[in-house]
Amino acid sequence: MRAMILAAGAGERLRPLTNTTPKPLIDVGGKPLIEWHLDNLARAGFRNVVINTGHLGEQIPAALGHGERWGLSITYSKEPAEALETGGGIHHALPLLGDGPFLVVSGDTWTDFSFAALRAVKCDYAHLVLVDNPPHHPDGDFALAGGRVNTTGEPRLTFGGIAVYHPRMFSGCQPGRWRITGLLRDTIDQHLVTGQRHRGAWFDSGSPERLERLRAEVCKRMQTATQSVA
Repeated sequence: MRAMILAAGAGERLRPLTNTTPKPLIDVGGKPLIEWHLDNLARAGFRNVVINTGHLGEQIPAALGHGERWGLSITYSKEPAEALETGGGIHHALPLLGDGPFLVVSGDTWTDFSFAALRAVKCDYAHLVLVDNPPHHPDGDFALAGGRVNTTGEPRLTFGGIAVYHPRMFSGCQPGRWRITGLLRDTIDQHLVTGQRHRGAWFDSGSPERLERLRAEVCKRMQTATQSVA
């Protein structure tokens, strides 16, 4: 299974920090945010990773290279500086993602979820990882019942930006700039989307306040790990 990290966004809410640094390269715990995902993907047994680039995109391959440090092969899907949003970005990268199901991870999140759990998922269209609602998104996105994702029902959970998609999910979609939200909701309403709940750590770095909470959490975890080794 191949993996894709969405890394093309401009990070508008993090300006002026993102005026000179693309959001995936913002420091979290002493290394760029995107490297936490690369570490996790390598540990989970992934070998081929696609990263889309847009805003200040030339900095990302300059920082990561072709993935040798992680035992990965990284390919870049270059987009316009404005970027193609989540749906358009995945659609644009499909030729690099193969004919079978592939993992997609949002590059502006941090999680202790093990991507290895998704390698054996049977995915005919989409399989989503849902998380408990964070403070900034208390109403959630979807409900989960019997392993199926629904647009209605309780309890509400938040889509964590981690999903396995089959290329057929994008059949009939047009190139261009569009978000995957509408396509997901349509496919969910056809009862074609499975899912699971992650009860562990998950953070979205989309605002200065949320970035600082993430940094504090990672710092705490690193200190705990250091103390346990000592």
